[in-house]
Amino acid sequence: MKESLLVNKNDLLKINTSNILNEPFPHYLIDDFFKKEVAEKLESEFPDFNSDIWHIYKNPIEVKKTCNNWNQFPNLTYKVFTFLNSKEFIDYISSKLFKDIPLYSDYGLHGGGWHIHGRGGKLNTHLDYSIHPKLKKQRKLNLIIYLNSNWQRSWGGKLGFWSNKSTNEPDSLVKEIEPIFNRAVLFDTALNSWHGLPSKIKCPENEFRKSIAVYYLTNPSETVDKRSRALFSPNKEQKNDDKVLKLIKLRSDELNVQKSYQKDD
Repeated sequence: MKESLLVNKNDLLKINTSNILNEPFPHYLIDDFFKKEVAEKLESEFPDFNSDIWHIYKNPIEVKKTCNNWNQFPNLTYKVFTFLNSKEFIDYISSKLFKDIPLYSDYGLHGGGWHIHGRGGKLNTHLDYSIHPKLKKQRKLNLIIYLNSNWQRSWGGKLGFWSNKSTNEPDSLVKEIEPIFNRAVLFDTALNSWHGLPSKIKCPENEFRKSIAVYYLTNPSETVDKRSRALFSPNKEQKNDDKVLKLIKLRSDELNVQKSYQKDD
């Protein structure tokens, strides 16, 4: 891969199958992913939390805001998403991790883009969509980079990885990843990869858990789960809550998913 003016090349060169972490599913951590000045500028380009550009999720299983509209991205953010979706970058990642599995970008950033959580933000443990609803390819890799330089450990916001009993239920919390500034998390989403941040974030009102996310696709196998929306799991307090269980069913249903986006004020 040619040297980029955006990322720290030496850290990317360390990505390979011998360095990948395998529990509870394959993942890789890269600290100082972007060059320092790039990461600082990306953080400053995030919109205000109360901006009207955000798509709002506010219900018992997810409290967050997202934006995948390229027209809203300032100059550097636009360039970064272009680079992370470029054939050069994707072919490099594929060659290091999946020599026989081609990867494809999703320029539409379905489910990706800017993500932001404020105080009380959460995201129940879940499996990501399996088949892209428009491109009909299988989701294979998530790349998430955290961009809050003031984040404190006591505020929570760790990304949790769970083992699994089956495709329908997570088992045990195996690993938690701190959302350290400029840390990238790359993980395989095609292996019953239950993940989330189900505990409410405790940051001050004027601080936010910021991240950018890009997802990579591959050709689906004949036996792949055809689910085109995320499948959430209730937390311990929600397991017998009929309202939450109905919401989870709606959220995973392509035809009815829009009903789950209504704000619960």
